[in-house]
Amino acid sequence: MREQKMIPVAHPSLSGNEKKYVLECLESGWISSIGEFIGRFEESFARFCGVSHAVASNNGTSALHLALAALGTGAGDEIIVPTLTFVATANAVRYCGATPVFVDSDSTMTLDPDLVEEKVTERTKGIVAVHLYGHPAHMQPILEVARKRNLFVVEDAAEAHGAQYEGRPVGSLGHAATFSFYGNKIISTGEGGMVTTSDAALHDRLVLLRGQGMDPGRRYWFPIIGYNYRMTNICAAIGLAQLEQIDRFLQRRRTIASYYHQCLADLQDYIQLPSEQPWAKHAFWSYPIILRDSVVMCRDRVMEALEQDSIDSRPVFYPMHTLPPYSDAKGTFPTADRLATRGLCVPMHTLLTEDDICHITRRLAHWCKYSGV
Repeated sequence: MREQKMIPVAHPSLSGNEKKYVLECLESGWISSIGEFIGRFEESFARFCGVSHAVASNNGTSALHLALAALGTGAGDEIIVPTLTFVATANAVRYCGATPVFVDSDSTMTLDPDLVEEKVTERTKGIVAVHLYGHPAHMQPILEVARKRNLFVVEDAAEAHGAQYEGRPVGSLGHAATFSFYGNKIISTGEGGMVTTSDAALHDRLVLLRGQGMDPGRRYWFPIIGYNYRMTNICAAIGLAQLEQIDRFLQRRRTIASYYHQCLADLQDYIQLPSEQPWAKHAFWSYPIILRDSVVMCRDRVMEALEQDSIDSRPVFYPMHTLPPYSDAKGTFPTADRLATRGLCVPMHTLLTEDDICHITRRLAHWCKYSGV
């Protein structure tokens, strides 16, 4: 009989040099926003993404805000974003005084590129393409619209460390990209973020904004208004240790996703499994499934039943146009509405065992087939 211990939807793996590097910070006294691990983490992460520069921040939301602000986003501007995303994507646009303009999703759960250009107006400044749940957005047509209409493109890669588009790593495709290192992400610093770019001038602007706007050559002189978005040396130490293990983490996630695919293959009349387009390499930050109409129970009831079976889960994000701050959004978003209403994410992290996945998939199959009688 299986011991009914809750299987968490996410869990960090801290089995590398995390403790060693943090102790080095403590012993050196460099625990705040100055210290060698910050530069080492930034340089290593830039190499990982195939770009020239990376700028660490205190969380993924601040990284988004920094990127948009450094690219000149301001009052009166419009930024195109997918409606199906975590709220930080839209909030960061609002932080700049700009207006998010929402676009529906395609079958990958990411921004539908065929719907982008019709949303462009004379006020449009840029596009934020979100690599949702670890699958990259279809970047080529998005970048073509951006070039044609003279727009910037920011990749929101908060959930997609290590994902690839046409053989290139996410984080290297737009003018800038942002990442999150929250505790549930593919690699974590507890809280933390990063902006990547190959534009040297943009890098310098990001650094200036991140550090309260202080002139790098003149201490306590502030030519602009900036933000206190700096990462601590302790967080960077953890991040560097995590990055040293990322290839193993990514391979383990693909192995777990493959096992899910196998165990759920006979359930596809009831659920839609996450797909991987030919041009994409999925990072499998999460494992989102969509309940088909053949499932009698509503999504929330399925999640409640799984919790009773000691299985944690999460709903797919609410689309932005359904949230009170963004309820004035124009247009219809049928794909995002369906995905959000019928979608849930089952556990996905490197510490899952085959026994865990067998239990999850057996109980999921039971509840998807449950008729209520």
